[in-house]
Amino acid sequence: QVQVVESGGGLVQPGGSLRLSCAASGLTFSRYVMTWNRQAPGKSREVVAVISSGGSSTNYADAVKGRFTITRDNAKNTGYLQMNSLKPEDTAVYYCNVGGDYWGQGTQVTVSS
Repeated sequence: QVQVVESGGGLVQPGGSLRLSCAASGLTFSRYVMTWNRQAPGKSREVVAVISSGGSSTNYADAVKGRFTITRDNAKNTGYLQMNSLKPEDTAVYYCNVGGDYWGQGTQVTVSS
């Protein structure tokens, strides 16, 4: 049974940082592309960052380039999203996706003073 679990969300002031984690089990994590996605209230879910199965290739949405960093530790079956210089418009539920098929339950990120 595949499980994907996000953690690390919370309330942070503008300009602050958070690190999200995505722990996967029940599959060979190192075989799959991983993405971080987000959905703000009233908006569609969007991809914010992508990392290749081995971790050597990454890509980012324009809105987060230079501020967010996606990484993974295949030995720990875990992916990460380091978010710096957070803005109120980054407020959303953040979801991890593994292999295109497996989603976590999401973790809330709120950026507010």
